[in-house]
Amino acid sequence: MAPIPKRKTERAPAIDKLLKPAIGVAIALVAYYSFTGLDLDIERVDVTDELALREVLFGDGAGKNYAVLCHGEENLAPVSSVFQEAANEASVSAEFRIMDCNHVLESSGKSIADRFKLDLKKRPTIFVSGKVPEQPKQIPQKHLKTGHMLAKLLKQMLEPHAAKIETTKDLKAKCLEKEYCGLLLKGAKPEPFLKDAVANLLVKYPHVQFASIDATVLLTANLEEHLDEFVPGQHRFVVFHKMSGSSKIDSDADAETTKSNGNSSGRLITSIAVTPPGSSISFSTMSQTVQKALQGSTKKIPSLPTVKTRTKKFDQAEREKRKRKNQRTSGSSSSSSSSSGSSTTNDGSAEGRKAERERRRDEHNKNNNVTPKTPEELAELERQRRLRMEEEAAKWNIGAEDAGDEEYNNMEETADHDQGYDDEESELMDMDDHEDDEDVMDLD
Repeated sequence: MAPIPKRKTERAPAIDKLLKPAIGVAIALVAYYSFTGLDLDIERVDVTDELALREVLFGDGAGKNYAVLCHGEENLAPVSSVFQEAANEASVSAEFRIMDCNHVLESSGKSIADRFKLDLKKRPTIFVSGKVPEQPKQIPQKHLKTGHMLAKLLKQMLEPHAAKIETTKDLKAKCLEKEYCGLLLKGAKPEPFLKDAVANLLVKYPHVQFASIDATVLLTANLEEHLDEFVPGQHRFVVFHKMSGSSKIDSDADAETTKSNGNSSGRLITSIAVTPPGSSISFSTMSQTVQKALQGSTKKIPSLPTVKTRTKKFDQAEREKRKRKNQRTSGSSSSSSSSSGSSTTNDGSAEGRKAERERRRDEHNKNNNVTPKTPEELAELERQRRLRMEEEAAKWNIGAEDAGDEEYNNMEETADHDQGYDDEESELMDMDDHEDDEDVMDLD
């Protein structure tokens, strides 16, 4: 057996051979992140110009939206690469600015960071301001890892979009609490034309909140019976109008304070406007429904909608509820039609008895050739009736007076006779008493 040759020991490459390329890569990365975007003209806000400051912070003037990086003029550190990468993306509808947030405002005596509660310890310190946000709002650190993440967040915050509904809490906060809200119940993955239609609605109705819910997974109780029955692949649309109240539940102390101040709003009450039954969902259909809601053509619903997971049990319950509603509707319509028409049978009700009386009266008049009297004839009959009543009343009044006088005289004579008899009897009684007294005296 031939001996196994020994392997030669391999040596590691020299460190100096790897060190130089590593240093070169590090320098290149530092240079890239330090100088990327220097060719961009990111404007610095002049904090001494009050008009420019108000335009950036509050959106006065042009009414634009701004993404601002807090970076002092004396700060020698390079501008954040995340901020620069986000500024490179053309899809962001915001103006990028750099500002010294340590500048003290003359009006309040506070710095910009203290005035708007910006945490300068969290770097990079970036906030959004302008037309859309009510006041400058700082971007959380979790969205500042890359420029693309920052650009995506800015797009969500500043551009109008439909809210996503997944729970009852989302439905109340994002839709029902708004004055007007258009809810799209998706029966399948939305088609491109549907996305474009919603985007156009967002532009056409900026004061209307729009939201969407996946109807294939979630069921909207207390709302399904007012819409077309759910069919996979078919979308539905409804517009809510907040009538009064609120769904927010305050604490006991706040509730007592609100009640004492007389500002209690009560429970949330809403109404709906739905698309015509059987109509397909398109931009024109949804726009007409929104217009109908804005014009006040809505129907109040008794209970607020709630979001549940769609199951066979809930689907069956909704079908039964829809069936009962249809039966009530058909029953009420049939009863109203029967009551409005002429009924010839007496079913025991007030309408039936009245109809029976009318039928018998018409039959009697027809058989006896009775013609209805004219208003003049009725007036003459009424005048004669009144004359007869007056004559009878006059006769009755005279006879009553004579009888009353005779009866009164007889009563007076009877009373006088009774009074005289009582006087004689009382005199006799007094004489007898006197004689008795004398007899008693003689005995003594």
